[in-house]
Amino acid sequence: MSTRHSDDQLLDSYSQVVSGVFHKASSAVVKIDVLHEGQADRFPLADRLPLGGGSGSGFVFTPDGFIITNSHVVHGAKKIEVSFVDGRKDDAQLVGDDPHTDLAVIRVNLQGLNYVELADSNQIQVGQIAIAIGNPYGFQCTLTAGVVSALGRSMRSQSGRLIEQIIQTDAALNPGNSGGPLFNSRGEVVGVNTAVILPAQGICFAIPSNTAKFIVAELLQHGRVKRGFLGIMAQNVMLPKGFVHVGKVPVESGISIVGMESDSPAEMAGLQLGDVIIALDQKMINSIDDLHKFLTTHKADSRLTLTIIRDFEKKDLVVVPEISR
Repeated sequence: MSTRHSDDQLLDSYSQVVSGVFHKASSAVVKIDVLHEGQADRFPLADRLPLGGGSGSGFVFTPDGFIITNSHVVHGAKKIEVSFVDGRKDDAQLVGDDPHTDLAVIRVNLQGLNYVELADSNQIQVGQIAIAIGNPYGFQCTLTAGVVSALGRSMRSQSGRLIEQIIQTDAALNPGNSGGPLFNSRGEVVGVNTAVILPAQGICFAIPSNTAKFIVAELLQHGRVKRGFLGIMAQNVMLPKGFVHVGKVPVESGISIVGMESDSPAEMAGLQLGDVIIALDQKMINSIDDLHKFLTTHKADSRLTLTIIRDFEKKDLVVVPEISR
């Protein structure tokens, strides 16, 4: 078999995979148009006009109309309109959104919709096919394909919190792709497309599907993500090297408390300004990002042990985080 013939077969196989994902999943991908608060004053006939507030993408993940998208697409929207590839349109209601992970759930009042499933993002590998479908610059149902370029990236959400385990891909994304799905070769969603680096080419990012599963479950149940709340203002600090060695502290940095709310869980636990948090329930805390991650997964309103350094001595305090306000 000639090399040319072999390459043609490989290309054909690749094309079949990409085309197959499109035919299987494209009808579950939607275009989202939004009108934000205040725009109604400038567009008094907004209900009869094309929405002027912005647009993005999303995808149906249940047959009864629940849709995943980015928080920054729908956050603060006065009106949300969803368009399907078959021409149908419907107003959507916001179920909940989480700016800290840039994820949101909306719902349309339609039944029997084609939907896509969330895969286990822990199983994806660098180099595997990555297929994005979305609405860049309003061009509905546009497919781009590439590979998973890297795993385990981190990026800041618009709220300033760290989103971890981000997927990097070179499948081309543009404004309007936000909130759309990133598929594997089986047509399962491995990520929610969220950001690009401009003016770089081929550096795009998606929130992993496993993060989406956790956040979506919280949004469906509560309309928001219930995180633990201590009521402190803090900053990252390096610990004195002598103390790390003599005090046998297994971390070189911690979180110094620089402010505290009255009647907060932190104040009731006996924390003081200048205390440095180094562990929660024996789990080392090196930074504010570590604290945020812990309080997101820890069940609020339950006791935990807070290990601090005060006046060059280690102390353990008991604190009961409240549900975030």
